Amino acid sequence: MTNVRNENGTCACGRSPTGDCIGWHALTPVEYEAKTDKEKEATFESSK
Repeated sequence: MTNVRNENGTCACGRSPTGDCIGWHALTPVEYEAKTDKEKEATFESSK
């Protein structure tokens, strides 16, 4: 899944699939890579 950045989003690290900060900046690279596309999609869908 490609990250969707909101124009006025709060995510500076680029990890959030919504563009708004959801705390994923605190994940280690291994933890972030473990997030599946399904988890990222679910996070995006629940933010709508």
